[in-house]
Amino acid sequence: MDKNEGERMEKNEEEMTDEDERAAVTGELKINYRGWKAMPFIIGNETFEKLGAIGTLANLLIYLTKVFNMKTITAANIINIFNGTANFSTLLGAFCSDTYFGRYKTLAFCTLASYMGLQVIQLTAAIRDLHPPHCGSRKFCTGPTGGQMAFLILGFALLITGAAGIRPCNLAFGADQFDPKTESGKRGINSFFNWYFFTFTFAQMVSLTLIVYVQSNVSWAIGLAIPAVLMLISCAIFFTGSKIYVKVKATGSPITSVVQVLVAAIKKSSLKQPEQPWLSLYSYTPVKSINSKLPYTDQFRFLDKAAIKTSQDQLNPDGSPANPWRLCSMQQVEEVKCLTRVIPIWAAAAIYFVAIVQQHTYAIFQATQANRRLGNSNFNIPAASFAVFLMLSLTIFIPIYDRIIVPVLTRLTGKEGGVTVLQRIGIGIFISIISMLVSALVEKQRRTIALTRPTLGNEPRRGAISSMSALWLVPQFALAGLAEAFASIGQVEFYYKQFPENMRSVAGSLFYCSIAGANYLSSLLISIVHRATAGAEGGNWLPEDLNKGRLDYFYYLIAVLGLLNLGYFLLCARWYKYKGTPNAILDSESEKKTKKPII
Repeated sequence: MDKNEGERMEKNEEEMTDEDERAAVTGELKINYRGWKAMPFIIGNETFEKLGAIGTLANLLIYLTKVFNMKTITAANIINIFNGTANFSTLLGAFCSDTYFGRYKTLAFCTLASYMGLQVIQLTAAIRDLHPPHCGSRKFCTGPTGGQMAFLILGFALLITGAAGIRPCNLAFGADQFDPKTESGKRGINSFFNWYFFTFTFAQMVSLTLIVYVQSNVSWAIGLAIPAVLMLISCAIFFTGSKIYVKVKATGSPITSVVQVLVAAIKKSSLKQPEQPWLSLYSYTPVKSINSKLPYTDQFRFLDKAAIKTSQDQLNPDGSPANPWRLCSMQQVEEVKCLTRVIPIWAAAAIYFVAIVQQHTYAIFQATQANRRLGNSNFNIPAASFAVFLMLSLTIFIPIYDRIIVPVLTRLTGKEGGVTVLQRIGIGIFISIISMLVSALVEKQRRTIALTRPTLGNEPRRGAISSMSALWLVPQFALAGLAEAFASIGQVEFYYKQFPENMRSVAGSLFYCSIAGANYLSSLLISIVHRATAGAEGGNWLPEDLNKGRLDYFYYLIAVLGLLNLGYFLLCARWYKYKGTPNAILDSESEKKTKKPII
């Protein structure tokens, strides 16, 4: 054994000491964290799951307009509402996971539900009676019947059920495999977030190229069967690793504790605020609590009253409150403060995602009315495949950021990760604004060329195809990818680290809820702009034929909204106090009492 290996073993033994002592005191079995050994199964499951889900969802907009004969506005709104509902359902999935089933069982059930949903949607393409007759180039087409829509919605419902559990639990389940109490475990979690998105994005790239090509140019039935098979492989990989997973059990509803604090604070609203709450508030921590102990913070002080012990409050022999709906611990109060502080940041994130949503909806319609021919060949790039440039930008940048930029910034700033999580999110929001401005400029040029120069034929039920190369759309997709590399990954890390440990699944769902909010907000903006400009002198901004509209104005509108949102976010970030960070005045008081320096 060499010297370095011996030092590593000694370090690991030191890191495990606290865990061993805790297990000895509580009588619990010591958790055997497998770390990166479990990652092939978790990331493999996630990769094939995304290959399946994205392989279907990425081209669903085109599928609804070409196979189900829907109008552009109708299809865009259906996609936005479906995505919004799927993302909001993660709150219910996270609640069930944390309260009743645990992340492992939730993932197992929802992975199977996703497979069934993909299989149902594949049948709508394979069976002739489950979709409307082919329309071709006819101006008026037969729409779907009630039965056909019902079967399609069944597939959507199963996919929503799958998303409800997979999206909030998969990332948290992966992080569960690392010991958060050791330095190596903390590094593993931080690196896992970046590499998780790397493999996730790689899967999306494959879906947006190979699978979308088969759907658009070979057969919808075959193209939708491939994702279903890949999802079946995802199920097999997940269950293969079952024996080595760390399976954190559900600890009861964490929402109950939040409600108890609110109820107790209202009941004691007439009480006077204590002068030194960090010393006088009721303090109690259950022996088996998995949450880290939080110092007192002076934000949302009205909640402190829930932890004021009065003569009417009785305690059990173990020190716990006899009536938890009247007396809560300072720890519970601080956990609720953590959740409350996150909400303004979440709202800013939801508005940020509106810019990203456009690259998956209207940017695809831009591509359909641009020259998608690759060089001098007869090969046309599928319109939905242009989103791969967003993924490619993200995939290339993440390893560079993780292996080169972060170490450099860490040495310069002395901060873990190089920059704070909120700074990372703010950079992403700024880049998303630039991506909207670039989108507007490109669309203006595409439309001008379509109206002033010879066109390349007509896109059925839309309009003339501009001779401008669709590759001019690449910069806006690349910028959106960079925005996601900063803001989206930053959000996942932010929610995971700022939520109490027993609400990690809820933290995961919050990221998807911000996307859901963006989907609904985007749908609302589309509907408002469509109606408001329908009778305007300049014409409708968002008609079926983009050459007759002003999509660039719509992009400018979103850029202005993003700029206002950036200002709001900067104010929230300045006000925000990170979890576990006490106030300076409290540090000073503590220093006087202990006569020890604060590290």
